[in-house]
Amino acid sequence: MERCAARRAPEEERRVRANAREYNEKFQYASNCIKTSKYNIVTFLPVNLFEQFQEVANTYFLFLLILQLIPQISSLSWFTTIVPLVLVLTITAVKDATDDYFRHKSDNQVNNRQSQVLIGGVLRQEQWMNVRVGDIIKLENNQFVAQADLLLLSSSEPHGLCYIETAELDGETNMKVRQAIPVTAELGDTSQLARFDGEVICEPPNNKLDKFGGTLYWKENKYALSNQNMLLRGCVLRNTEWCFGLVIFAGPDTKLMQNSGRTKFKRTSIDRLMNTLVLWIFGFLVCMGVILAIGNAIWEHEVGVCFQIYLPWDEGVHSAFFSGFLSFWSYIIILNTVVPISLYVSVEVIRLGHSYFINWDKKMYCAKRRTPAEARTTTLNEELGQVEYIFSDKTGTLTQNIMVFSKCSVNGHSYGERQMPEPGDVQDVLGHKAELGERPEPVDFSFNPLADPRFQFWDPSLLEAVKLGDLHVHEFFRLLSLCHTVMSEEKSEGELLYKAQSPDEGALVTAARNFGFVFRSRTPKTITVHELGQAITYQLLAILDFNNIRKRMSVIVRSPEGKIRLYCKGADTILLERLHPINQDLSSITTDHLNEYAGEGLRTLVLAYKDLEESYYKDWSERLHRAGSAPEAREDHLARLYDEVEHDMMLLGATAIEDKLQQGVPETIAILTLANIKIWVLTGDKQETAVNIGYSCKMLTDDMTEVFVVTGHTVLEVREELRKAREKMMDASRSVCNGFSYQEKLSSKLTSVLEAIAGEYALVINGHSLAHALEADMEVEFLETACACKAVICCRVTPLQKAQVVELVKKYKKAVTLAIGDGANDVSMIKTAHIGVGISGQEGIQAVLASDYSFSQFKFLQRLLLVHGRWSYLRMCKFLCYFFYKNFAFTMVHFWFGFFCGFSAQCTTSTSSHCTTSSTRRCLCSLWVSLTRLLLPRAKGRCPCPQDVPEQRSMEYPKLYEPGQLNLLFNKREFFICIAQGIYTSILMFFIPYGVFADATRDDGAQLADYQSFAVTVATSLVIVVSVQIGLDTGFWTAINHFFIWGSLAAYFAILFTMHSDGLFRMFPNQFRFVGNAQNTLAQPTVWLTIALTAVVCIVPVVAFRFLKLDLKPELSDTVRYTQLVRKKQKTQHRCMRHAGRAGSRRSGYAFSHQEGFGELIMSGKNMRLSSLALSSFAPRPSTSWIDTLRKKKGCEGSSAGSPSGAADKTLRV
Repeated sequence: MERCAARRAPEEERRVRANAREYNEKFQYASNCIKTSKYNIVTFLPVNLFEQFQEVANTYFLFLLILQLIPQISSLSWFTTIVPLVLVLTITAVKDATDDYFRHKSDNQVNNRQSQVLIGGVLRQEQWMNVRVGDIIKLENNQFVAQADLLLLSSSEPHGLCYIETAELDGETNMKVRQAIPVTAELGDTSQLARFDGEVICEPPNNKLDKFGGTLYWKENKYALSNQNMLLRGCVLRNTEWCFGLVIFAGPDTKLMQNSGRTKFKRTSIDRLMNTLVLWIFGFLVCMGVILAIGNAIWEHEVGVCFQIYLPWDEGVHSAFFSGFLSFWSYIIILNTVVPISLYVSVEVIRLGHSYFINWDKKMYCAKRRTPAEARTTTLNEELGQVEYIFSDKTGTLTQNIMVFSKCSVNGHSYGERQMPEPGDVQDVLGHKAELGERPEPVDFSFNPLADPRFQFWDPSLLEAVKLGDLHVHEFFRLLSLCHTVMSEEKSEGELLYKAQSPDEGALVTAARNFGFVFRSRTPKTITVHELGQAITYQLLAILDFNNIRKRMSVIVRSPEGKIRLYCKGADTILLERLHPINQDLSSITTDHLNEYAGEGLRTLVLAYKDLEESYYKDWSERLHRAGSAPEAREDHLARLYDEVEHDMMLLGATAIEDKLQQGVPETIAILTLANIKIWVLTGDKQETAVNIGYSCKMLTDDMTEVFVVTGHTVLEVREELRKAREKMMDASRSVCNGFSYQEKLSSKLTSVLEAIAGEYALVINGHSLAHALEADMEVEFLETACACKAVICCRVTPLQKAQVVELVKKYKKAVTLAIGDGANDVSMIKTAHIGVGISGQEGIQAVLASDYSFSQFKFLQRLLLVHGRWSYLRMCKFLCYFFYKNFAFTMVHFWFGFFCGFSAQCTTSTSSHCTTSSTRRCLCSLWVSLTRLLLPRAKGRCPCPQDVPEQRSMEYPKLYEPGQLNLLFNKREFFICIAQGIYTSILMFFIPYGVFADATRDDGAQLADYQSFAVTVATSLVIVVSVQIGLDTGFWTAINHFFIWGSLAAYFAILFTMHSDGLFRMFPNQFRFVGNAQNTLAQPTVWLTIALTAVVCIVPVVAFRFLKLDLKPELSDTVRYTQLVRKKQKTQHRCMRHAGRAGSRRSGYAFSHQEGFGELIMSGKNMRLSSLALSSFAPRPSTSWIDTLRKKKGCEGSSAGSPSGAADKTLRV
């Protein structure tokens, strides 16, 4: 994104005066005007041509065209180069113009959005591009803050509060609170705001989302500003009717855009290799020209001088040396087909076709959101088949960010079942599919008029316990309805809307609501709950708020009977050690339940209570008040008092919440892992949440040898933890592997000894630790440790850190990386990775706009890589190998002919035959791919492009993906093999007809050997051989394949006969002089025998080699094809049996995903309105039999080397 203003010098500080555009404009701050287009009507033609001729290929062929216009050195007509060059330039120009038109359209749409701006004391609808720094803007409820970063001045809420969602910024959909400073919170109407002329002096634009520092100067006073006073671009206003904000940063200066990173031009590894090869080929072309030029100079000096009488030199040529010089340029023109312009055209056409295949894939279409997959670029398709590292966001990408109350343990009894599968997937205890009528019904909450109809629970015994008056169950749900910071809004009678700071907390309060304990409203000092239909108001005495250190929260309430009770909920590791000793037996049972829940990937909390004496509470309350007023160490004093009262509690039970994964996430991760793709999760969420999701989606498993957690706060601590992790992995490897297997591992293609270790490890690292690990002197240690692990999870990372991690892997591993996310906080890593994928989810479209590919669900990534990516890579590699083979076979014939024509720069074929052959072969691939793309919708879904195996087999056998990662199908070695085959073909193509024609005669006894007959024979042999070769390279035949491959052969003969026809001669007598030559030559049996002999000798060795390779050393794709052929012949159908995986045995962390609660805010009453006190899967599937077979076939040496005796302890290392 560019701003419409000129560039300016970096700022040291920013000065913004409200309602003073003239004052602010002198600083030349960025505006909101967006300009992503490159051209206009006047500049399009010159700028576009300038850009196109920056391409080496275009400049090279322009140079050839100029050479062909010089009669002394050109034996070919100029139109053989200008026609394809103009065609390429025109097609590219049309494509660029179309793209820029849509950029203009998008710019206009964004720039013309309307904003309410205070101008001259009146709110006016102003275009977005006209919003300036210093303007005052009005926002309304549920409005997206899209204009700028704003300083909150006032709002409809008491004390200038407003509530926001920051999903676009940090991926979290829970609410956060922002507050205006008191001096501006009273500016509630436009007349007061119009007179506001305060000046803000603050930090310059930066990418720190959680920090802001500045000062407001107004009426000779100054007021400190912090991030709590800011509304950043990308957040959404919630539960607030309106607010006013002062524009501080606009356009590219906003913190969101500062984190977006620069858009980088992405090129595939094949592009880079192809550019290198083209330079090599050009050097080879020059060498051939030099050799033939030297031959020409020698021939003219030794032999040509004797024929000056009837074969004089051209005008201006006075020496053999100068003749050789001109001959050099002539041969550069003749042999230019070795680097043809059609290479670049064909590559772009193929890529465009692959992009359409992705867009048209109905299996990547999400009907629920009506969102198809979209290839937003056409240049990276084959790179999709070479991905080794995937970097994924968590919230909205792996998960739906929907929390479901799934299970609970109350007084030693476990309640709840996992949510039932869809009707077609219900299975009984034996694993057989059940009938639809057997599907259990959810609990009926119709007795409760205030129940949430969207809530479902599958164990009716819990509701029965409530109805039977079980005191423990009642107290359990009473705690859930009281111990929280949720705010309730009742829009109409009985229609409750809960606004929670975290979705976990909302799920718990909703569960209590449905089971009859309905949180109805709150004031700063009371909480009203409807318990089984009876309204009860509790006096709220204190909220002991949650933070990441305490990992728990408590409330102290007084019941209507006057009893004071503390209710507490928190992480099991924290609360269980704070229980009264009398709870030991119950604690043991509850711990077993917690392990069971955690093994299923559920997020757990422990619930406890404590009765307080009146006298003790009064004393404690007084000390709490003094601690809250302490000028120093306030937080420490409060923490000690909180810790004091939260001891000797009575255990009530535990809850288990399911953070719902997106459909198909575990399967996708499992399959991609089997494809040797490493998946790293980079999330802004807290560690416990990320680890839970890691277990849920099977990135982390209990079968892993160890999970390392790095939490160091200093450089030394982080380095030591990484060192210990590496040492432990190495020690385990030495103890498991014997000498032979270990050395065998080390000899494989590895960049680090650590990657040869035995066992499976995972690494979890926090954001503050990652900041140290990414420093220059430690980044290699971190990378080696992380790459040795099967899974890596980075928690609490900033958008910039995400990009740094991706850049680190790109820098040292030289591997293809893919980043996938759905929020604006993922844009930076999406732009940094080789391939960026955007999920069109609930967090806006910033990630999609910055991505190369987009779709609506993570599970489609499996198909994008294993099917489209692998096929794209396969097709591109096959095309390039064939292309270079074909061009060398055609071009080298002219090189050999130079030794038999006095190095005179004469073509082997005549001008017409040369044009026929060259044009036919140039257009073959590009015409074939482009027209099949147009005809594909009529092909009844059958893809006409090469497929080594069907798409189902690509998904079933992930190991088929590995050749792309290892770059086996097209590399320098494969290139030289193609070149060698092309040179071999050219030798046979030239010397077999040359030998035959030396003594051959026509049917009438006349000599067969003449230049034109030889040219037609060689050209026809060439076209037939390369057509048969592309047929051999085609592994998936359709009618469309046959039409274009053999149709191109028929087109050659049609063009050949036309160019030797009488009609064309009459129109162009100087260009088409050899009338009837093709018909006469091809009427001779000797010619056809020569063509057949040449084709057989060229093709038979290739067929023999491929047959022997298939029989002696088949590739995995060959085996899969053979297996499929056998299955078809036997006409048997195989069904894959699915087995349920066993539950794990780990412990879960605290289930809240927020850092600080609303406790202090609620108790202060600042968030309460004066008019109203009520504020408005995957069933785990292990490796099936074919995966085990694949692993055995591909030789997992480490697994065969043995495993530690006994079951190793699976520990979570801290």
